[in-house]
Amino acid sequence: MARAESVGFSAKRLELLDKVMKERYVDSGMLPFVQTQIWRKGHLAHFGQAGHADLERGTRIADDTISRIYSMSKPITGVALMMLVEEGKLGLDDDVHTHIPEWKNLGVYASGMPTLLPDTPQQFVTTRPQRRMKVIDLATHTAGLTYGFLMRTAVDAAYRRGTIAEFKTEGGLAQMVDDLSRLPLEFSPGTQWNYSIGMDVIGYLVEKLSGQKFGEFLRTRLFEPLGMNDTAFFVPEDKIARFASCYQPNANGKGIKIQDDAKKTTYGVPPGLESGGGGLVSTIGDYMRFCRMFLGKGTLDGVQILSPKSVQLFSLNHLEGGREMAEMAPPATQFSETGYNGIGFSICCGVNMNVAKTRLPGTTGEFFWGGAASTAFWVDPKEDLAVVFFTQVMGSDARLTLRRDLRTLVYSAMTESFA
Repeated sequence: MARAESVGFSAKRLELLDKVMKERYVDSGMLPFVQTQIWRKGHLAHFGQAGHADLERGTRIADDTISRIYSMSKPITGVALMMLVEEGKLGLDDDVHTHIPEWKNLGVYASGMPTLLPDTPQQFVTTRPQRRMKVIDLATHTAGLTYGFLMRTAVDAAYRRGTIAEFKTEGGLAQMVDDLSRLPLEFSPGTQWNYSIGMDVIGYLVEKLSGQKFGEFLRTRLFEPLGMNDTAFFVPEDKIARFASCYQPNANGKGIKIQDDAKKTTYGVPPGLESGGGGLVSTIGDYMRFCRMFLGKGTLDGVQILSPKSVQLFSLNHLEGGREMAEMAPPATQFSETGYNGIGFSICCGVNMNVAKTRLPGTTGEFFWGGAASTAFWVDPKEDLAVVFFTQVMGSDARLTLRRDLRTLVYSAMTESFA
């Protein structure tokens, strides 16, 4: 680890980062553990951790603890997509139906409700979309797809009824795509931003165009070349002792309780569906290596994954008309891993477009995302900075506040800026 001052940080202020994370979140019982890594100017500038990977068994958090990263799988899927784009196997502006022919005539929901009767076809009235769905729509949550857990519309109710994209899906990604061919879009592609299974569909495209199972493509083309040896869609038996348990807040709002016991977890066996939107597990060190590849303009330790120009696309907003998420999200309460103001969307992750609107320290063009178990990362190319944060709590109301504190404390510890 580099001396903090040599990479533009204050050692004293980084100590404050660890103190706040431990006292405010771990000692208070809100989180079982915290892990924070900061990389800058070619060196590990900071690694702080505190707490327990397994509260019930008293297992302390360790450097090589394996955690569920959920939606932090999405940027990894985005890199897989861009690898195929660089190989000329598809383009971001391709119509999706050129690769998924059965989606050519997907309609947009107009009326109807999913039937509750088993084995009964769902009846919906649809209209023609204003334009065809593009591959970039899948990568930016603007394809007209949704998630069943959003509990907002008749379309996401149909996803729940059809158990769309669940990890146990027999037939995997191909079955998911087939199931979706019989359901309407929630809106015309490009007109709204709605958190969705678009990255799972990208995983299917990677499978189809590479001729490999999605997990095998990631293992051989991305994880092994980058030395991400503990990142996968399941935890093998010889690693399960390093797997953290996952928690959720108690109903009374005080403390946390077990949500997924590491010793009884379903992550111990390969899933039926390899979800590029939320299925991966990783270590904080592995994920930092992924982030370092971006800081290296697509190359890490002599291994090139992407070209510098492809990496630049992650720092740009690809939403229709250059709009922000705040302008495109539906008016009803919407789930996201970030606040909306000042934020656009790039390749499977958010991007900072207007620092002032976010009300947080940051840099235009930094890209980021988080996971459902309260994990988070961001890459700030202009500051030559990457930050990765791990913990394991689902459904925490403090998720966005935690990320606000993390971001504030990291940037407040900087003594030198390049942006």
